[in-house]
Amino acid sequence: MAKGKDVRVTVILECTRCVRNGVNVNNKSSTGISRYSTQKNRHNTPNRLELRKFCTYCHKHTIHGEIKK
Repeated sequence: MAKGKDVRVTVILECTRCVRNGVNVNNKSSTGISRYSTQKNRHNTPNRLELRKFCTYCHKHTIHGEIKK
């Protein structure tokens, strides 16, 4: 039957460079922070997830870290 806690959970990844440096990066007036959603296995990856993804506001590949919902 169904178990109480799912093994795979949905997480949100947010650009660490946009958050750290503010919204106005490289003299461009960006209006947000790059976010991705993905899934991770809770048993195999108990720590916070960090992946290199393309940030549409920085126009570079940057580290995107897991945030709380």
